[in-house]
Amino acid sequence: MKEIILSQSELDKLLIDLPKNGVVLLQGDLASGKTSLVQAWVKFLNLGDQVTSPTFSIMQKYQNENICVYHYDIYQKGLDGLLKNGLFDNLFEEGLHLVEWGDEELRNQLLQFGISSTVIKISVENNKRKYEIL
Repeated sequence: MKEIILSQSELDKLLIDLPKNGVVLLQGDLASGKTSLVQAWVKFLNLGDQVTSPTFSIMQKYQNENICVYHYDIYQKGLDGLLKNGLFDNLFEEGLHLVEWGDEELRNQLLQFGISSTVIKISVENNKRKYEIL
């Protein structure tokens, strides 16, 4: 486990060591900074800076010739929503899959298919955020 406390402007220090592909489950309370982390991550990977939370569309895709980032927000529909919309199958595709509100149920489901995931727990620490990488 790695733990680091950073401000929004310091996120590159965290992003340099995070995966560039695979599944990452982002956990934290409302307004903890999950979408802000995704925005910084997409920008860090040179995929633009127009990242919005896919709360209603459930998934947004950002790509260039080198990498594809899938950004999911399953707050409203959870794992059932991923399954019903056929988006669970996307998690098997090559690329970086960032799942806001990804929980242990999703992690266990992925493990049943042989897919490991990284978990990042985000919490507020004064005016900064604490990132726990598991």
